[in-house]
Amino acid sequence: MLLTIAHETRYSFSEGVAHGLQRLRLRPKSTHGQEVVEWATHLEGAQREAEYDDQHHNRVELVSITPGTCEVVVTCRGTVRTADSSGVVGEHTGHIPLWCFLRATPLTRAGPGVRALVASLDLDQSDPLACLHRLSHAVREAIDYVSGVTDTETSAEQALATGRGVCQDHAHVFISAGRLLDIPTRYVGGYLKIEGQVRQEAGHGWAEAYVKGLGWVGFDVSNGISPDERYIRVASGCDYSEAAPVTGITLGGGKGELSVHLLVDEGGVSQQQQQQRGPGGSPQ
Repeated sequence: MLLTIAHETRYSFSEGVAHGLQRLRLRPKSTHGQEVVEWATHLEGAQREAEYDDQHHNRVELVSITPGTCEVVVTCRGTVRTADSSGVVGEHTGHIPLWCFLRATPLTRAGPGVRALVASLDLDQSDPLACLHRLSHAVREAIDYVSGVTDTETSAEQALATGRGVCQDHAHVFISAGRLLDIPTRYVGGYLKIEGQVRQEAGHGWAEAYVKGLGWVGFDVSNGISPDERYIRVASGCDYSEAAPVTGITLGGGKGELSVHLLVDEGGVSQQQQQQRGPGGSPQ
């Protein structure tokens, strides 16, 4: 499948920014199941300082905000060719060992809720793949998909206690439970082509677990499936904070507002995308 992405992130400030540095994890890489045909990142109110691969093998662009600017716009446009690998990504790569994906993080540390969920399933770990699919179903049943209840700092325990959340929360609970079972697990951020829908509010998140003999295998808990050709992997980490599309610091700027415009389409640039372009070809 050929997927086209148009992703705009706009930061508006009430005052000029004195200083700012941002890490962008927005550029996908050619890997198992996907080939980046073309990709470009355009910056307004900021400039690129460096590019590097982080410890998770994510492509990172370090950008500085132009002093005095009141608006920063990051626009990504690209095309990625994907294939259905039944969620299997393959063997481990990157600069950190597998055991790092067994350690707890602030967002995935298991508490009474996650421990009770795992205990209630009485899982047979002799078949890890079946075990993980059952766990995915249980997490989806435990947390209703409701937006606006949680945020990027909500932990797995908090989401489970609330019983409501979004894809990030589903993934964190799955990751937390997987680590209790001594299975390396990680968070993945990227894009999903939703049937009959081009415009989206944000990117998508899911989890991957390491299964001996297969390598990393994806589990989209929110949709109850393993990722197929509709998915584009962009970044991964021990939790969302290590795979977040934009992180960094800003000094000054007063009150800030964030808006995101995302189009995910199949094939070439769609008519709707053409209509959303501004005079310079950037999405509005």
